[in-house]
Amino acid sequence: MRTTLRRAGLVTALTAAGILIAAGAASAHVTVHPGSYAKGATDGVLTFRVPNEEDTASTTKVQVFLPTDHPVLGVLVTPQNGWTAKVTTTKLKTPVKTDDGTITEAVSEITWTGGRIRHGQYQDFDVAFGQLPDDTGQLAFKTLQTYSDGNVARWIEETQKGGEEPENPAPVLALTAKAAGETGSDADSGAGSSADSGSGSESGSGSDTSSASSSAPAPSAESSASSSDSTARGLGIAGLVVGVLGLGAAAFALVRGRNTGS
Repeated sequence: MRTTLRRAGLVTALTAAGILIAAGAASAHVTVHPGSYAKGATDGVLTFRVPNEEDTASTTKVQVFLPTDHPVLGVLVTPQNGWTAKVTTTKLKTPVKTDDGTITEAVSEITWTGGRIRHGQYQDFDVAFGQLPDDTGQLAFKTLQTYSDGNVARWIEETQKGGEEPENPAPVLALTAKAAGETGSDADSGAGSSADSGSGSESGSGSDTSSASSSAPAPSAESSASSSDSTARGLGIAGLVVGVLGLGAAAFALVRGRNTGS
């Protein structure tokens, strides 16, 4: 009977631990929100969400690399309290023709420094854009996350179509086909209400530049990462259910053993 109880308790603990570890991994990597936009969408906002997965170190630097083979045009960075943004541009191998003329340069990297994202918290970094490309199905934004202890998390692996998510996935934005009769200015509706924010940004894509953090209070971006990840919550609840079932099995074994002895 005692052996049965010990085994039931061990199985319960290992199962619950595995589920909770999976929940933590599911919410640990950098993501981009919204997850999709229409091809060629204009005047929208992308939010890069950076959680801190380290127990003993804070995130002190975030580098997001924008693709230049399918460039994002008219990039503007929203000032973020406590953080300084540096925007780097590069010359395009293939210039992009727009209604306003031919674009020969685009933003290739945005680096945020000066702030801290502590354990159990995340930070949202908003980036406004003028126009998304219309000649590809998705955009991958490779990201480097540097911690106060010098370690660097490299979110640079691209998910293959139909394949499993890699261990260190890059944030990916899906680009969907425009609806019939939809114009470029209407295409940004695929982003949801987030496209209405960030239009008053002070940093542009004309040249390498830095933007000091705004003195105005920023939106409440730092909060518990677990509270924002429904997948992690679901896995956590599943772990509790498994624990309850394990305890029930142990109690049943105990009562049955006593009845057999009597």
